[in-house]
Amino acid sequence: MARIHGFIGRRNFLHLTGLGSIGIGAIVGAGGILWNKEPSLAEYPSNADVVEKPQPVNPQAALKNLLAGNQRFVQEQRLNPHQSKFRLQETAVAQYPFAAILGCADSRVPAEIIFDQGLGDLFVVRVAGNVASQEAIGSLEYATSVLGAQLILVLGHAKCGAVHAAVEGQPLPGRIGIFVEEIKPAVEIARNKTGNLEESAIITNVQYQARRLAESSTILRNLVKDDKLKIVGGRYDLATGKVTMLS
Repeated sequence: MARIHGFIGRRNFLHLTGLGSIGIGAIVGAGGILWNKEPSLAEYPSNADVVEKPQPVNPQAALKNLLAGNQRFVQEQRLNPHQSKFRLQETAVAQYPFAAILGCADSRVPAEIIFDQGLGDLFVVRVAGNVASQEAIGSLEYATSVLGAQLILVLGHAKCGAVHAAVEGQPLPGRIGIFVEEIKPAVEIARNKTGNLEESAIITNVQYQARRLAESSTILRNLVKDDKLKIVGGRYDLATGKVTMLS
């Protein structure tokens, strides 16, 4: 049975569900194709035997895919892949993201958009300051050890408010200070570097949080040791939309 990225193909889906050529019920309107009461594969009790877990995408291929998508985004040539109703039904059965992202919760940095990806492609954890909190680490352990993602990209961005607050070092209300405290060690490292402190802190924080992932998690550390996982860092420019990889 043909599969694309671990999912069955559309023709096989229709055959499996017994819809055939007369049961599609698709109508074309002003907004494109509208699916008329097409059942989801998840409704069928045998679906667990239909979608097999695919081979994971290796880190190099995953990173190449991300950067190619970002280039399309920057050049305003987005393909908007995997955003159809059929893809929605495929991913209702299972998810096999090819990469995981630890990004900032900033509203201007939505990973699926800036990397031109779709449903089920990325496992995204977003927290202010792209901090490797215990919750974030646990989520990424799941993405890698259970779902099979072999790449984690820690993504910081220009003009990060959380990093700015850490640089300022002023008392903060409520629980805002919790994640800011997690950034301060990176700020102290950045103080020893030349150039703009805040910009340096943004980059240093990405590198610091990436190290924390492996250092704080036996699962992630062992995956890296066994060459089943790569953790990398990147910086997103708010003005241009470009992601630059960090060493």
